[in-house]
Amino acid sequence: MTNKDSSHWPIVPALVLALASLPVHAAWDALQTLQAQRGARVTAVAVDLDTGKTLQSLNAQTRLSPASLSKVVLAAAALQTWPGDKTFATKVLSMATPVDGRLSGDLIVFSEGDATLDHQALWLLAAQIKRAGVGHVDGDLVVQAAPFGLLGCETKDRCDALARSHTAYDAPLSAFGVDYGTWCVDVMPDAPGTPAQIQSCAAVDVPIPLEGTIQTRGTRSSTWLWLDRITRPETEALVMGGSVHAATDSVRLYRSMADPALGAGLLLREMLGELGVEVAGPVRVSTAAIPRAARPLAVAHGLPLREQVGRLLRYSNNYISDVLTLAMASERTPEPVTTLASASRPLADLVVRARGSAGYPAPAGEDDRPLMFSGSGLTPENRLSALDLVAVLRQQYRDTETFPWFYGGLVVPRQAPSRFLRTGSPAWKDRVALKTGTLSEPHSVFGTAGYLRKRDGGWIAFVALVNGQPRRGIPVSVSLAAIRKDVEKLLDRY
Repeated sequence: MTNKDSSHWPIVPALVLALASLPVHAAWDALQTLQAQRGARVTAVAVDLDTGKTLQSLNAQTRLSPASLSKVVLAAAALQTWPGDKTFATKVLSMATPVDGRLSGDLIVFSEGDATLDHQALWLLAAQIKRAGVGHVDGDLVVQAAPFGLLGCETKDRCDALARSHTAYDAPLSAFGVDYGTWCVDVMPDAPGTPAQIQSCAAVDVPIPLEGTIQTRGTRSSTWLWLDRITRPETEALVMGGSVHAATDSVRLYRSMADPALGAGLLLREMLGELGVEVAGPVRVSTAAIPRAARPLAVAHGLPLREQVGRLLRYSNNYISDVLTLAMASERTPEPVTTLASASRPLADLVVRARGSAGYPAPAGEDDRPLMFSGSGLTPENRLSALDLVAVLRQQYRDTETFPWFYGGLVVPRQAPSRFLRTGSPAWKDRVALKTGTLSEPHSVFGTAGYLRKRDGGWIAFVALVNGQPRRGIPVSVSLAAIRKDVEKLLDRY
């Protein structure tokens, strides 16, 4: 932890803070209507950060599934754990020195938990191995599971994806992975009437079987193709079909790996082969301790923490979020971290501390605690209230060291990557910075959390979270419209 400069903030007795936090405006009229007419479960609050006064509140203590609003807590925790320039290293080690280009023993790959390692960085590792004088490896390419240990799947999406995936967001977790735990492939059209070429985005052959073909069609044809990753007893494979028209430059697709550590190792071995470095043995994943005498042959550093926080907040990257959650847990214990749920408990502890700092009531017991089983929010069992989240927003606002990185990761609607956020009044588009959260199963979830700029330059922290009933979902567009209407009224007042 780092010391925080809060000397410019007045010291307010806890009792005064608690009184200031009491709701003085019910408001949230559109959300109340959504609650009454559609059976929505709602928790919402807005707090003036200059005075600590609650401006409006609706079921602010009710805990609901927050979806990706969980990442607000994770980002705060990460910035409190490491400096913004923190990077995570991936290393290739060996027990021997190359002699006449030959390396006795294994190549050992170890990562500190770099969720942002991509195929360009993997090429850097391969080039450094070549540069170290290695032309032939007598042993295996061994990927270390440490420091996380062997992780099981803990969300439905990730468990389902072990057998088959047609997307990128459900990749299993691993300390060592590439391209967010996905197979990245380029589909390149050829002459009309012939199959398109398929290669890794790293410009090497895909190191797992490819099944099926994607045909190249004439320029009057539209592109319609599909690509799934399936898992067979002996290997993963990519299966495909459809067509791409000849005028297309290429189509880039990402599909979750079933085993990111093994998959990244296979891709590294393919790159080494392209550079003329032969690895005699197979790629395997190991939980054995790294020998103390192992020496580094290559090292690559991932994106600094501030960049990772920006990506997990702005683009809601689940892989970065949960790998960071595991990396934080591994900082606290010498034992391998084996479950995301246990790694996420400190996130709930941070929420409790933030509530205390804000003068909000402490949990009455274990049954009254916020619940976090992942930092990404992919676990629908996470439970947070609007008051929980606004306490974290208040805490970050007062942290002069980390607030710029935290705030910089939020989305201003006018510049949002998602078009559905860019509709609204000028005040909504320009005086709001937020994180969104969405889930569809086992019930609909949509929420927003962030900051509003008052006309006088002051700040408001706000949270609005809507959960639908089972089998009575509420479309994202409906929830967003209600939240936006209420926020725009708030901005009119301030």
